[in-house]
Amino acid sequence: MTATVRETGGLSVSDLAFWSLPPERRLAEFAALREREHPAFFQELKLPFVKQGPGFYALARHADVVEASRTPQVFSSEPCSNSIADLPQYLARYFGSMINMDDPRHAKIRKIVSRAFTPRILAKMETDLQAAATRIVDDLVAKGSADFVSDVAARLPLQVICDMMGIPEHVRPMVYERTNIILGLGDPEYSGGKDYTRDGITRLGALYGLLKVMVAGYELNHLAMKLARRRRRYPGDDLVSALISAEVDGERLTDQEIGSFFILLVVAGNETTRNAMSHGLKLFTDNPEQRALLLEDFDARMPGAVEEIVRLATPVIQFRRTLTRDHEMNGHQYREGDKVLLFYNSANRDGSVFPDPDAFDITRSPNPHVGFGGPGPHFCLGANLARREITVMFRELFTRVPDIRATGEPDRLFSSFINGIKHLPCAL
Repeated sequence: MTATVRETGGLSVSDLAFWSLPPERRLAEFAALREREHPAFFQELKLPFVKQGPGFYALARHADVVEASRTPQVFSSEPCSNSIADLPQYLARYFGSMINMDDPRHAKIRKIVSRAFTPRILAKMETDLQAAATRIVDDLVAKGSADFVSDVAARLPLQVICDMMGIPEHVRPMVYERTNIILGLGDPEYSGGKDYTRDGITRLGALYGLLKVMVAGYELNHLAMKLARRRRRYPGDDLVSALISAEVDGERLTDQEIGSFFILLVVAGNETTRNAMSHGLKLFTDNPEQRALLLEDFDARMPGAVEEIVRLATPVIQFRRTLTRDHEMNGHQYREGDKVLLFYNSANRDGSVFPDPDAFDITRSPNPHVGFGGPGPHFCLGANLARREITVMFRELFTRVPDIRATGEPDRLFSSFINGIKHLPCAL
Protein backbone atom coordinates (compact mmCIF):
# COMPACT_ATOMS: atom_id res chain seq x y z
CA MET A 1 0.00 0.00 0.00
CA THR A 2 1.31 3.42 -0.90
CA ALA A 3 1.54 5.82 2.01
CA THR A 4 0.99 9.55 1.84
CA VAL A 5 2.01 12.41 4.08
CA ARG A 6 -1.41 12.12 5.72
CA GLU A 7 -0.50 8.61 6.87
CA THR A 8 2.59 9.94 8.63
CA GLY A 9 0.52 12.34 10.69
CA GLY A 10 0.93 15.19 8.21
CA LEU A 11 4.73 15.06 8.48
CA SER A 12 7.17 15.01 5.59
CA VAL A 13 10.92 14.44 5.28
CA SER A 14 11.54 18.14 5.87
CA ASP A 15 9.98 18.01 9.36
CA LEU A 16 12.25 17.21 12.29
CA ALA A 17 9.49 15.17 13.92
CA PHE A 18 9.27 12.93 10.83
CA TRP A 19 12.60 11.39 11.84
CA SER A 20 11.22 10.24 15.17
CA LEU A 21 8.52 8.14 13.47
CA PRO A 22 8.86 4.34 13.43
CA PRO A 23 11.09 3.13 10.56
CA GLU A 24 8.24 1.45 8.69
CA ARG A 25 6.26 4.69 8.53
CA ARG A 26 9.25 6.61 7.23
CA LEU A 27 9.97 3.93 4.62
CA ALA A 28 6.34 4.09 3.48
CA GLU A 29 6.66 7.82 2.88
CA PHE A 30 9.79 7.28 0.79
CA ALA A 31 7.97 4.60 -1.19
CA ALA A 32 5.36 7.22 -2.02
CA LEU A 33 8.06 9.69 -3.06
CA ARG A 34 9.57 7.12 -5.44
CA GLU A 35 6.22 6.75 -7.20
CA ARG A 36 5.98 10.43 -8.05
CA GLU A 37 6.61 11.43 -11.65
CA HIS A 38 9.09 14.10 -10.60
CA PRO A 39 11.13 14.61 -7.40
CA ALA A 40 9.20 16.28 -4.61
CA PHE A 41 10.20 19.78 -3.50
CA PHE A 42 10.29 20.66 0.19
CA GLN A 43 10.71 23.90 2.09
CA GLU A 44 13.58 24.05 4.56
CA LEU A 45 12.75 24.38 8.21
CA LYS A 46 13.32 27.70 9.89
CA LEU A 47 15.83 26.85 12.62
CA PRO A 48 17.38 29.16 15.20
CA PHE A 49 20.83 30.50 14.29
CA VAL A 50 20.69 28.90 10.83
CA LYS A 51 19.95 30.87 7.67
CA GLN A 52 16.84 29.45 6.03
CA GLY A 53 17.46 28.29 2.47
CA PRO A 54 15.17 28.19 -0.54
CA GLY A 55 14.24 24.51 -0.21
CA PHE A 56 15.38 21.26 -1.78
CA TYR A 57 14.38 18.42 -4.09
CA ALA A 58 14.26 14.93 -2.59
CA LEU A 59 15.93 12.40 -4.89
CA ALA A 60 14.30 9.18 -3.74
CA ARG A 61 14.73 6.88 -6.76
CA HIS A 62 17.82 4.77 -7.28
CA ALA A 63 18.29 6.05 -10.84
CA ASP A 64 18.28 9.70 -9.72
CA VAL A 65 20.72 9.12 -6.86
CA VAL A 66 23.12 7.16 -9.07
CA GLU A 67 23.06 9.66 -11.96
CA ALA A 68 23.55 12.66 -9.66
CA SER A 69 26.48 10.88 -7.99
CA ARG A 70 28.07 10.22 -11.38
CA THR A 71 27.73 13.84 -12.48
CA PRO A 72 29.69 15.87 -9.90
CA GLN A 73 30.39 18.62 -12.42
CA VAL A 74 26.66 19.40 -12.29
CA PHE A 75 25.67 18.10 -8.84
CA SER A 76 28.34 19.78 -6.76
CA SER A 77 29.46 18.95 -3.21
CA GLU A 78 30.35 22.60 -2.67
CA PRO A 79 29.65 24.60 -0.61
CA CYS A 80 28.25 21.83 1.60
CA SER A 81 27.25 18.20 1.26
CA ASN A 82 26.60 17.10 4.85
CA SER A 83 23.94 19.66 5.75
CA ILE A 84 20.82 21.00 4.06
CA ALA A 85 21.81 24.50 5.14
CA ASP A 86 25.19 25.95 4.20
CA LEU A 87 27.56 25.43 7.10
CA PRO A 88 28.24 28.67 8.96
CA GLN A 89 31.91 29.61 9.10
CA TYR A 90 32.23 28.72 12.76
CA LEU A 91 31.35 25.10 11.87
CA ALA A 92 32.91 24.92 8.40
CA ARG A 93 36.39 25.45 9.86
CA TYR A 94 36.08 22.08 11.60
CA PHE A 95 33.82 20.12 9.27
CA GLY A 96 34.90 21.49 5.87
CA SER A 97 36.63 18.29 4.83
CA MET A 98 37.07 16.77 1.40
CA ILE A 99 33.46 15.55 1.30
CA ASN A 100 32.56 19.22 0.84
CA MET A 101 34.98 19.68 -2.05
CA ASP A 102 34.89 19.13 -5.80
CA ASP A 103 37.74 18.21 -8.10
CA PRO A 104 40.51 19.10 -8.63
CA ARG A 105 41.09 19.90 -4.93
CA HIS A 106 39.04 16.92 -3.81
CA ALA A 107 40.96 14.55 -6.09
CA LYS A 108 44.33 15.74 -4.79
CA ILE A 109 43.42 15.33 -1.12
CA ARG A 110 41.70 12.00 -1.76
CA LYS A 111 44.81 10.73 -3.54
CA ILE A 112 46.92 11.55 -0.49
CA VAL A 113 44.49 10.03 1.97
CA SER A 114 43.79 6.93 -0.13
CA ARG A 115 47.33 5.72 0.53
CA ALA A 116 46.12 4.66 3.96
CA PHE A 117 43.48 2.37 2.45
CA THR A 118 45.41 0.34 -0.11
CA PRO A 119 44.78 -3.44 -0.23
CA ARG A 120 48.32 -4.04 1.04
CA ILE A 121 47.83 -1.88 4.13
CA LEU A 122 44.39 -3.31 4.81
CA ALA A 123 45.79 -6.83 4.56
CA LYS A 124 48.45 -5.94 7.14
CA MET A 125 45.67 -4.85 9.51
CA GLU A 126 43.97 -8.26 9.41
CA THR A 127 45.90 -9.65 12.37
CA ASP A 128 45.17 -6.58 14.49
CA LEU A 129 41.48 -6.70 13.53
CA GLN A 130 41.23 -10.35 14.55
CA ALA A 131 43.00 -9.77 17.85
CA ALA A 132 40.68 -6.87 18.68
CA ALA A 133 37.56 -8.87 17.76
CA THR A 134 38.75 -11.75 19.96
CA ARG A 135 39.15 -9.45 22.98
CA ILE A 136 35.72 -7.94 22.42
CA VAL A 137 34.02 -11.34 22.30
CA ASP A 138 36.05 -12.50 25.34
CA ASP A 139 34.54 -9.61 27.28
CA LEU A 140 31.07 -10.31 25.90
CA VAL A 141 31.20 -13.98 26.89
CA ALA A 142 32.29 -13.01 30.39
CA LYS A 143 29.29 -10.68 30.76
CA GLY A 144 26.68 -12.94 29.15
CA SER A 145 24.44 -10.02 28.20
CA ALA A 146 25.32 -6.53 27.11
CA ASP A 147 24.51 -3.44 25.12
CA PHE A 148 25.64 -4.61 21.69
CA VAL A 149 26.36 -1.07 20.52
CA SER A 150 28.71 0.09 23.26
CA ASP A 151 30.14 -3.32 24.22
CA VAL A 152 30.68 -4.74 20.73
CA ALA A 153 29.84 -2.71 17.64
CA ALA A 154 31.46 0.56 18.71
CA ARG A 155 34.69 -0.91 20.04
CA LEU A 156 36.21 -2.42 16.91
CA PRO A 157 35.98 0.53 14.48
CA LEU A 158 37.03 2.97 17.20
CA GLN A 159 40.15 0.94 17.97
CA VAL A 160 41.00 0.57 14.29
CA ILE A 161 40.69 4.28 13.54
CA CYS A 162 42.60 5.31 16.65
CA ASP A 163 45.36 2.79 15.89
CA MET A 164 45.60 4.11 12.34
CA MET A 165 45.94 7.69 13.55
CA GLY A 166 48.27 6.88 16.45
CA ILE A 167 45.83 8.26 19.04
CA PRO A 168 46.94 7.56 22.61
CA GLU A 169 44.82 5.08 24.55
CA HIS A 170 43.86 7.52 27.29
CA VAL A 171 42.09 9.97 24.93
CA ARG A 172 40.09 7.38 22.97
CA PRO A 173 37.01 7.58 25.20
CA MET A 174 36.96 11.32 24.51
CA VAL A 175 37.11 10.68 20.76
CA TYR A 176 34.17 8.29 20.99
CA GLU A 177 32.10 10.71 23.05
CA ARG A 178 32.80 13.67 20.75
CA THR A 179 31.84 11.76 17.61
CA ASN A 180 28.52 10.90 19.27
CA ILE A 181 27.91 14.58 19.97
CA ILE A 182 28.70 15.65 16.41
CA LEU A 183 26.38 13.14 14.76
CA GLY A 184 23.88 13.26 17.59
CA LEU A 185 23.02 16.94 17.11
CA GLY A 186 19.28 16.97 17.63
CA ASP A 187 19.14 13.85 19.77
CA PRO A 188 18.47 14.75 23.42
CA GLU A 189 20.82 12.05 24.73
CA TYR A 190 23.83 13.64 23.02
CA SER A 191 22.90 17.30 22.51
CA GLY A 192 21.31 17.71 25.92
CA GLY A 193 18.32 19.58 24.51
CA LYS A 194 14.83 18.43 25.48
CA ASP A 195 12.75 21.27 24.10
CA TYR A 196 11.89 20.04 20.61
CA THR A 197 8.68 21.05 18.93
CA ARG A 198 6.86 19.63 15.93
CA ASP A 199 8.61 21.98 13.51
CA GLY A 200 11.89 22.71 15.19
CA ILE A 201 13.60 23.49 18.46
CA THR A 202 13.66 26.50 20.71
CA ARG A 203 16.46 29.03 20.42
CA LEU A 204 17.90 27.88 23.75
CA GLY A 205 17.92 24.23 22.66
CA ALA A 206 19.52 25.10 19.31
CA LEU A 207 22.18 27.27 20.92
CA TYR A 208 23.08 24.59 23.44
CA GLY A 209 23.32 21.91 20.75
CA LEU A 210 25.42 24.06 18.42
CA LEU A 211 27.79 24.99 21.24
CA LYS A 212 28.31 21.31 22.10
CA VAL A 213 29.04 20.47 18.45
CA MET A 214 31.45 23.40 18.13
CA VAL A 215 33.33 22.34 21.26
CA ALA A 216 33.45 18.71 20.09
CA GLY A 217 34.73 19.78 16.66
CA TYR A 218 37.35 22.04 18.22
CA GLU A 219 38.60 19.30 20.55
CA LEU A 220 38.93 16.69 17.81
CA ASN A 221 40.53 19.20 15.42
CA HIS A 222 42.94 20.33 18.13
CA LEU A 223 43.87 16.71 18.92
CA ALA A 224 44.68 15.97 15.27
CA MET A 225 46.71 19.16 14.80
CA LYS A 226 48.64 18.37 17.98
CA LEU A 227 49.39 14.88 16.67
CA ALA A 228 50.49 16.36 13.33
CA ARG A 229 52.92 18.77 14.97
CA ARG A 230 54.39 15.95 17.06
CA ARG A 231 54.76 13.66 14.04
CA ARG A 232 56.63 16.36 12.12
CA ARG A 233 59.24 16.21 14.86
CA TYR A 234 59.02 12.48 15.60
CA PRO A 235 57.68 10.57 12.55
CA GLY A 236 56.07 7.18 13.13
CA ASP A 237 54.34 4.49 11.09
CA ASP A 238 50.80 5.80 11.65
CA LEU A 239 48.43 7.56 9.27
CA VAL A 240 49.19 11.04 10.61
CA SER A 241 52.88 10.57 9.74
CA ALA A 242 51.91 9.43 6.25
CA LEU A 243 49.54 12.35 5.75
CA ILE A 244 51.99 15.08 6.75
CA SER A 245 54.73 13.71 4.47
CA ALA A 246 52.66 12.86 1.39
CA GLU A 247 52.66 15.18 -1.62
CA VAL A 248 50.50 15.42 -4.72
CA ASP A 249 51.63 17.85 -7.40
CA GLY A 250 53.93 19.47 -4.86
CA GLU A 251 51.14 20.06 -2.34
CA ARG A 252 50.90 18.77 1.20
CA LEU A 253 47.97 18.82 3.60
CA THR A 254 47.91 21.71 6.02
CA ASP A 255 47.37 21.14 9.74
CA GLN A 256 43.82 22.46 9.31
CA GLU A 257 43.14 19.95 6.50
CA ILE A 258 44.55 17.13 8.61
CA GLY A 259 42.30 18.20 11.46
CA SER A 260 39.20 18.28 9.25
CA PHE A 261 40.06 14.93 7.69
CA PHE A 262 40.61 13.44 11.13
CA ILE A 263 37.08 14.47 12.15
CA LEU A 264 35.71 12.95 8.94
CA LEU A 265 37.64 9.72 9.52
CA VAL A 266 36.69 9.19 13.16
CA VAL A 267 33.07 10.16 12.57
CA ALA A 268 32.57 8.19 9.35
CA GLY A 269 34.82 5.28 10.27
CA ASN A 270 33.39 4.89 13.74
CA GLU A 271 29.72 5.75 13.52
CA THR A 272 28.80 4.19 10.18
CA THR A 273 30.54 0.85 10.71
CA ARG A 274 29.21 0.42 14.23
CA ASN A 275 25.69 1.16 13.00
CA ALA A 276 26.01 -1.38 10.20
CA MET A 277 27.07 -4.01 12.74
CA SER A 278 24.21 -3.11 15.09
CA HIS A 279 21.63 -3.26 12.31
CA GLY A 280 23.23 -6.54 11.25
CA LEU A 281 22.61 -8.22 14.59
CA LYS A 282 18.99 -7.06 14.57
CA LEU A 283 18.53 -8.35 11.02
CA PHE A 284 19.96 -11.78 11.88
CA THR A 285 17.80 -11.90 15.03
CA ASP A 286 14.64 -11.14 13.07
CA ASN A 287 15.60 -13.48 10.22
CA PRO A 288 16.94 -16.71 11.79
CA GLU A 289 16.75 -18.52 8.46
CA GLN A 290 19.32 -16.08 7.06
CA ARG A 291 21.58 -16.68 10.05
CA ALA A 292 21.33 -20.45 9.46
CA LEU A 293 22.09 -19.95 5.77
CA LEU A 294 25.16 -17.89 6.61
CA LEU A 295 26.48 -20.40 9.11
CA GLU A 296 26.24 -23.20 6.53
CA ASP A 297 29.10 -21.58 4.60
CA PHE A 298 30.29 -18.41 6.31
CA ASP A 299 33.25 -17.58 4.07
CA ALA A 300 31.26 -17.98 0.87
CA ARG A 301 28.16 -16.08 2.02
CA MET A 302 29.52 -13.36 4.29
CA PRO A 303 30.53 -11.01 1.44
CA GLY A 304 26.93 -11.02 0.22
CA ALA A 305 25.68 -10.66 3.79
CA VAL A 306 27.81 -7.55 4.33
CA GLU A 307 26.41 -5.88 1.22
CA GLU A 308 22.84 -6.75 2.22
CA ILE A 309 23.35 -5.44 5.75
CA VAL A 310 24.73 -2.17 4.42
CA ARG A 311 21.86 -1.89 1.90
CA LEU A 312 19.14 -2.27 4.51
CA ALA A 313 20.96 -0.33 7.23
CA THR A 314 22.14 2.54 4.99
CA PRO A 315 24.06 4.15 7.87
CA VAL A 316 24.26 7.53 6.08
CA ILE A 317 20.73 8.50 5.11
CA GLN A 318 21.45 11.37 2.75
CA PHE A 319 23.94 13.84 1.36
CA ARG A 320 23.26 17.13 -0.35
CA ARG A 321 24.34 18.39 -3.77
CA THR A 322 23.96 21.85 -5.34
CA LEU A 323 23.35 22.42 -9.06
CA THR A 324 26.14 24.28 -10.83
CA ARG A 325 24.00 24.96 -13.91
CA ASP A 326 20.61 24.31 -15.41
CA HIS A 327 20.28 20.59 -16.07
CA GLU A 328 17.68 18.04 -17.10
CA MET A 329 17.80 14.62 -15.44
CA ASN A 330 15.32 11.79 -15.88
CA GLY A 331 12.70 14.13 -17.28
CA HIS A 332 12.97 16.86 -14.64
CA GLN A 333 14.45 20.30 -15.22
CA TYR A 334 16.72 21.62 -12.47
CA ARG A 335 18.02 25.18 -12.20
CA GLU A 336 21.41 26.50 -11.24
CA GLY A 337 21.60 26.84 -7.46
CA ASP A 338 18.93 24.23 -6.73
CA LYS A 339 19.62 21.98 -3.78
CA VAL A 340 18.96 18.24 -3.99
CA LEU A 341 19.16 15.62 -1.25
CA LEU A 342 20.35 12.19 -2.32
CA PHE A 343 18.32 9.84 -0.10
CA TYR A 344 20.42 6.68 -0.11
CA ASN A 345 18.00 4.96 2.27
CA SER A 346 15.20 5.34 -0.27
CA ALA A 347 17.33 4.37 -3.28
CA ASN A 348 18.29 1.16 -1.47
CA ARG A 349 14.61 0.16 -1.21
CA ASP A 350 13.74 0.91 -4.84
CA GLY A 351 11.67 -2.04 -6.07
CA SER A 352 12.61 -1.36 -9.68
CA VAL A 353 16.20 -2.29 -8.79
CA PHE A 354 15.84 -4.63 -5.78
CA PRO A 355 13.13 -7.33 -6.01
CA ASP A 356 11.30 -7.65 -2.69
CA PRO A 357 13.32 -4.66 -1.45
CA ASP A 358 12.36 -4.87 2.22
CA ALA A 359 13.46 -8.51 2.55
CA PHE A 360 16.81 -9.43 4.11
CA ASP A 361 18.43 -11.78 1.61
CA ILE A 362 22.15 -12.45 2.02
CA THR A 363 22.23 -14.20 -1.37
CA ARG A 364 20.88 -11.15 -3.21
CA SER A 365 22.71 -10.76 -6.51
CA PRO A 366 23.24 -8.34 -8.05
CA ASN A 367 23.13 -5.88 -5.20
CA PRO A 368 23.96 -2.41 -6.59
CA HIS A 369 23.19 -0.61 -3.32
CA VAL A 370 24.37 2.91 -2.55
CA GLY A 371 24.99 2.31 1.14
CA PHE A 372 28.59 3.48 0.68
CA GLY A 373 27.45 6.40 -1.45
CA GLY A 374 26.69 6.48 -5.14
CA PRO A 375 29.23 5.77 -7.88
CA GLY A 376 31.57 8.66 -8.53
CA PRO A 377 34.39 10.56 -6.86
CA HIS A 378 32.75 10.58 -3.42
CA PHE A 379 32.24 6.82 -3.09
CA CYS A 380 33.25 5.91 0.47
CA LEU A 381 37.03 5.74 0.72
CA GLY A 382 36.84 3.38 3.68
CA ALA A 383 34.31 0.94 2.18
CA ASN A 384 36.75 -1.96 2.02
CA LEU A 385 37.90 -1.34 5.59
CA ALA A 386 34.27 -1.32 6.75
CA ARG A 387 33.63 -4.60 4.93
CA ARG A 388 36.63 -6.21 6.64
CA GLU A 389 35.60 -4.97 10.08
CA ILE A 390 32.03 -6.25 9.71
CA THR A 391 33.27 -9.60 8.41
CA VAL A 392 35.86 -10.11 11.14
CA MET A 393 33.42 -9.15 13.91
CA PHE A 394 30.60 -11.40 12.76
CA ARG A 395 32.98 -14.30 12.09
CA GLU A 396 34.21 -14.08 15.68
CA LEU A 397 30.68 -13.72 17.06
CA PHE A 398 29.06 -16.50 15.05
CA THR A 399 31.99 -18.86 15.56
CA ARG A 400 32.04 -18.54 19.32
CA VAL A 401 28.48 -17.46 20.23
CA PRO A 402 26.37 -18.45 17.20
CA ASP A 403 23.10 -17.90 19.08
CA ILE A 404 23.78 -14.28 20.03
CA ARG A 405 20.62 -12.27 19.50
CA ALA A 406 19.06 -8.88 20.14
CA THR A 407 16.70 -9.09 23.10
CA GLY A 408 14.84 -5.83 22.57
CA GLU A 409 14.06 -3.12 20.08
CA PRO A 410 16.86 -0.72 19.07
CA ASP A 411 17.04 2.67 20.74
CA ARG A 412 17.32 4.71 17.58
CA LEU A 413 19.20 7.97 17.04
CA PHE A 414 16.98 10.95 16.32
CA SER A 415 18.60 12.16 13.11
CA SER A 416 17.80 12.91 9.48
CA PHE A 417 21.45 12.23 8.57
CA ILE A 418 22.55 9.02 10.32
CA ASN A 419 20.45 5.86 10.61
CA GLY A 420 21.92 5.24 14.01
CA ILE A 421 21.27 2.77 16.81
CA LYS A 422 22.32 4.13 20.20
CA HIS A 423 21.60 1.04 22.28
CA LEU A 424 20.66 -2.57 21.51
CA PRO A 425 20.33 -5.15 24.33
CA CYS A 426 21.69 -8.57 23.44
CA ALA A 427 22.21 -11.97 25.03
CA LEU A 428 24.19 -15.06 24.10
